[in-house]
Amino acid sequence: MFMCDPFGRSDPDSVMNFGSEDVHEHNYIFFFDQEPIHLNIHTATFDEVLRRNADLHGAQGALCTSERNSDNVDALCARYGWKRYYYFFHGWAALDWYRGYDKTFLITPIRERAPTKTFIAPNRIIAGERRHRLEMLYHIFRQGMIDNHISCPAVCPVENISIVDAARPLIDQYPDIQHVFRAQQLPINFEGETDHPMHSCWLSLFDEAADSLLYLVTETVATGRRHHITEKTFKPIAMGMPFVVVATQGSLRYLRSYGFKTFGHVWDESYDAIQDDHERIRAVAGLLRSLCDLSVTERLALWQVCRETIEHNWNHFYNGGFEKILWTELRGMLNGIEL
Repeated sequence: MFMCDPFGRSDPDSVMNFGSEDVHEHNYIFFFDQEPIHLNIHTATFDEVLRRNADLHGAQGALCTSERNSDNVDALCARYGWKRYYYFFHGWAALDWYRGYDKTFLITPIRERAPTKTFIAPNRIIAGERRHRLEMLYHIFRQGMIDNHISCPAVCPVENISIVDAARPLIDQYPDIQHVFRAQQLPINFEGETDHPMHSCWLSLFDEAADSLLYLVTETVATGRRHHITEKTFKPIAMGMPFVVVATQGSLRYLRSYGFKTFGHVWDESYDAIQDDHERIRAVAGLLRSLCDLSVTERLALWQVCRETIEHNWNHFYNGGFEKILWTELRGMLNGIEL
């Protein structure tokens, strides 16, 4: 069995193998279940796994990911002749990382909230393969939706590139995108924060969340044919909030397949069915703009309509329903592995 270690790395040097000296090796499996697959970045990592097993003549390789209905997984398995396996790693991660928050006083009870803002939108990594976040921020700034709880760096903390330079590849789609970012006073930080800290493995921003109608989730992946949602989508669920998700086509449908409910009865979720990645983000921006135009009374009325779905998702996450589905899926995957 091979995997990348430590958590979060995906380069060739991070590939680790686990086995036993007294067991005859004949097949192998690579658990690439933490990060999304980017063929332009990770091909060397998959080549390394193949190299490590070059001495196993006639061995059957396998790839296990947390990425479903994926062109990238299809391409990899065709290239290397690997079998494919799947389980929802990030569902397990969210249950682990966000456990116990339902027993604290950090999260304002749903019935006590009266949000004054339309959305909360944290942003940290905004360049490279996360460029869709720049596209979403462009629409937010250009359409005057800045009066919400938003964070935005001036320089991407991982890629170490300014937001203006990072936006250059999007000029063909949005000729004025660099001008829009230059005109914005950056960075934008939440109160008490500097340098846009990493918050993936815990919940935070409780006051800002309680003051927002919805959580704008800009997922790790938002382009191409694949389903790969992470703990980011579970933050609003664990904090008792509605959500709008910037992700790949069909991500809301994918989430519903695990027993959660979304908010198509409250606002237009047709963006989830749009195939073109840019058009889907434009549709999300249009939805947010329409919600920002609501009066305080209308916003509060929407919040009340959302409550039943919020409570369903909270209970499904914290009271065992989601975990039961994940166990069934995981056991089925493990039982299906051919040694």
